[in-house]
Amino acid sequence: MSIISKLKHLLNWRQPSKPHIDLNQELYYQLGPFRLPLILTIILMMIGTLGYMAIDNFKLMDAIYQTGITFTTVGYGEIAPISKIGRIFTITLIIVGFGIFSFSVGILIEVINKGDLLKILKERNMLYKIARLNNHFVVFYHNNFTVELSKQFRENHIPFVVVDQNKNLEEEAKKYKYPYHIIESPHSDNAILKSHLSSAKGAITLSSNIADNIAIISTIRLYEKEINRKKPFQIMTYAKSINDIEKLKKLGADTVVSPAKLMAQRISAVSVRPDMQNILEEFLYKKDTPLDIEEIKVPNYSWLRLKKIKQAKFRNTLNVSIVGIRDKHGKFIAIPNGDTIILSNSTLLVIGPSKNITLTKQYINKRQRPTELK
Repeated sequence: MSIISKLKHLLNWRQPSKPHIDLNQELYYQLGPFRLPLILTIILMMIGTLGYMAIDNFKLMDAIYQTGITFTTVGYGEIAPISKIGRIFTITLIIVGFGIFSFSVGILIEVINKGDLLKILKERNMLYKIARLNNHFVVFYHNNFTVELSKQFRENHIPFVVVDQNKNLEEEAKKYKYPYHIIESPHSDNAILKSHLSSAKGAITLSSNIADNIAIISTIRLYEKEINRKKPFQIMTYAKSINDIEKLKKLGADTVVSPAKLMAQRISAVSVRPDMQNILEEFLYKKDTPLDIEEIKVPNYSWLRLKKIKQAKFRNTLNVSIVGIRDKHGKFIAIPNGDTIILSNSTLLVIGPSKNITLTKQYINKRQRPTELK
């Protein structure tokens, strides 16, 4: 390892992430018309410099300086006496320089009027910002669900990128305060690369058409295999009908939400237990809630496997409670007692303060029992 590498490692120096698609080629293409004015400018500067050196015996730097102030018509005057032939040469230089300048301005106005250059610059800047994200969510399709979801994500400081092929997405993003957006066909390779899905936590597809959601789920799972991702993407979607839930799960979705089923469950809960519903709204769905509920998977190497719940002492030390256990076969035990044994690859449903749940997850992922729990 070189000295520079060691120094970077000591200072924890990291190169900023770059987008998978940087749009440099498109940018160079847009700047292509400026090549001719630039070449003509260089040629004119060379002719002017050589002309002043040959006609009035200027030194090299004086000739370059005189050519520069003449070509740009700044009007500083002559830095040394110039002969009649030299003045004729100077007038010619000014006229040709003005022609090149006018030609360049015309090209600039034409390129700006097309709008493609500014569009590429904005998108390029957006891609570099997205490349710096980590563990973000990529939300495919802009609609009413996306608008409501974005409010929740912003309140909880969850980074996300919205992808849609709507040409007016930039205006919609400003209106609904999307921090990052990509205008691309959602299930295309460009959408995946531009949204920097490789560093994302997961994807959410919210198309009203189930075929679009299936296409995106399949595309993401194939991309997952292509990059040999160790931790699978978390894919969430929604289904109009209950019959589509199992279909989407079999095709690769981790979570499928049915608005009709959710609405029926909420209305039923409010009808039977209105006070309990108010408590859930207060503690589980509002920003900065003192309580949280989360699923925590017990890995094979965890010190907690084959231990009884009461041996973990989570309630006494971390002020969290295990209110449910789902084993690897899908069997769920609600409100397990203290003698229930925690098996490998089981999932614990834990409720408690958000910070304590995060700490509980860290403790469960350790190989040895933390000293704080002894």
